[in-house]
Amino acid sequence: MASATDTGKAERPKSGRGRRAKVRWLPGSKLGRLILALNLLGLAILVAGALVLNEYRQGLVNARIDSLSAQGELIADIINRAATVGEPQPQMDTGLATEIMQTFKSPETQRARLFDETGRLVADTDLVADKVEWKVLPPARARADDGVHLDLMPHKPKPTAADAQKALAAEVAQALKGQRWSGMRRGPDGDRVVSVSIPIRHVQAVLGVITLEASDVDEIIAGERAALIPFVLIAIGVTLASSILLNSLIAQPVNRLARAADSVRLSRARAISLPDLARRDDEIGGLTRSLEDMTHSLSERMDAIESFAADVAHEIRNPLTSMRSAVETLDLIKDPAARDRLLGILKNDVQRLDRLVTDISNASRLDAELSRDQPKMVDLGRLVGDIVGLYQATAKPGDVRVRLEIAPGVEPVRVLGREGPLGQIFRNLIDNARSFSPAGDEVTVALGRGHGRVLATVSDNGPGIPPENLETVFERFYTSRPKGAAFGGNSGLGLSIARQIAEAHGGSLQAQNRQDSDGRVLGAIFILSLPEPIL
Repeated sequence: MASATDTGKAERPKSGRGRRAKVRWLPGSKLGRLILALNLLGLAILVAGALVLNEYRQGLVNARIDSLSAQGELIADIINRAATVGEPQPQMDTGLATEIMQTFKSPETQRARLFDETGRLVADTDLVADKVEWKVLPPARARADDGVHLDLMPHKPKPTAADAQKALAAEVAQALKGQRWSGMRRGPDGDRVVSVSIPIRHVQAVLGVITLEASDVDEIIAGERAALIPFVLIAIGVTLASSILLNSLIAQPVNRLARAADSVRLSRARAISLPDLARRDDEIGGLTRSLEDMTHSLSERMDAIESFAADVAHEIRNPLTSMRSAVETLDLIKDPAARDRLLGILKNDVQRLDRLVTDISNASRLDAELSRDQPKMVDLGRLVGDIVGLYQATAKPGDVRVRLEIAPGVEPVRVLGREGPLGQIFRNLIDNARSFSPAGDEVTVALGRGHGRVLATVSDNGPGIPPENLETVFERFYTSRPKGAAFGGNSGLGLSIARQIAEAHGGSLQAQNRQDSDGRVLGAIFILSLPEPIL
């Protein structure tokens, strides 16, 4: 009964449709966090291992210093008590002090020295024990043909025995001032030693210095380095595993997406389908769903274009066939009245064809217009008022009038959309309602709000719409005119275009019949629902 357009087909469910990927910065990105975590994990393991071992080494050094200090304090105290002679000027009995130092013989990894008040070495446990210092000779250096020795391996110079002696002398000198010294220094062979120098005091007088040193520091450090090897191996393993994981989680899925996109391009497939990737709850899954939705939308668009082209060809073929028959018959008819009737048919077919081409052109440009224009705030009350005012200003005697009703307290009525296409909805609905209204009757346009939606209705007093055609009227090229209406006066695209624009704005367009309390049809009403913007 009403000129209609739109497919009227049930929309196929769209997998993942309506799910929007959230654009976030790196801390909110799952793959970004994964990449960052995996790259830092290996470094964290090395840092943690180094810190743990450093604390362990420092703890061992401190423990060794404490042990040497306790032992040195004990020896110094005993020497002070047992090996101090002379009054009122005390002196240290070096022989007895040496015997006391020998009594507290240190382990092989420790060395004890005794110095008098002048800093002269009195006793050394290594000398008393006849300890022989030895070390492995370095490998023989390469000799050139001309007899010149070539040292091809650059090396850092090691501290000399003189440097070690100076460091020991400085340590003893500080202890002779009454200050205990503890720390690490280099020995004559370049190895690090933990050393403690404790003054031997009698009241305020410093009678000598006892020096204890442990030479197993390098062995401790070597053990620490060996203990660090597992951390290094774990870090290498984590790095390799993270590289393989990132390759399987990112690189390979991206390659699959690229191959799927190439297959769409090369084999003219309609859509990408990778369900195993689409189920992933990360950026790759979101990208896959977006590509699937995009290609699915393109496929639906191509199907709609093919269907539209077929409908257009069918609708244009009818007037062309009629015109061809009329033209072929025109030369055979001699009766002027019959010729005039044929010319009238030709004129009507030309007008019908012109209307079809115009409406088809408008429908084909609709998608481009909707995608080109940016939505903005539209005062729907003003827009509809201008459209209704134009109909009222151009109305002739006997034409169907158009009246606007705006519910009290609802102005201003604003929606987010495109003013041109929204105006086309109301023009199509008003034209359709006027075509079904009796001459001199009235079409009512009403605006209101309800449940967060902007509601607009266009109602007429015509014969209404058969219940089975309430959706059919929105199919393309569907026309059902009342008796006496001029054939071909409508293309059947108006309502289809109106619904398409409404859905592009997130709204809906429905057709109903107005009925009285007895169930009699009073006319048709089209209800446009648009989302109300959140300000």
